[in-house]
Amino acid sequence: MVQTFELEKLREKAEPVSRYLDSVSGTSSAFARRREEYSPDEGVLSELKEHASRAVIIVFSAEWCPDCFRNVPVLDVIREATGIEVLVFGHLMRDVKDPKSRWHIPPSPEEVKEFDVVRIPLITVLNNEGEKIGEIVENPPEGKTLETALLDILRTS
Repeated sequence: MVQTFELEKLREKAEPVSRYLDSVSGTSSAFARRREEYSPDEGVLSELKEHASRAVIIVFSAEWCPDCFRNVPVLDVIREATGIEVLVFGHLMRDVKDPKSRWHIPPSPEEVKEFDVVRIPLITVLNNEGEKIGEIVENPPEGKTLETALLDILRTS
């Protein structure tokens, strides 16, 4: 069974990746450095651009997470080059009050549960109907860049 999410609801509660990165730039310069230093594969970006209108990327992130430092800024580079919509549920924290609950994200904990977030960043690719067509957990598969891993998901959907 295909998982489906309400895109408008997600758009209301999440923030665009560029705004998220602006909000964390004061707390973690690692995000800003990674965005500035990343050199994407232009050929892959060109092909991704062809798929941009039929995908929305939802990301769960935290400022303290090294894998988030590596990947969330790259998603902004990809968004800027291709036009793919990237929305972030950021500022995740461990839920110290409830040991059975792994994450806490003010003010929208239900998305953490809906997307079954176990490890971050969780990068989920949805089509325009809100159907989940793929995901990347923590990092792209070994030997692939983030843009290549996203292209693989979009090619097969």
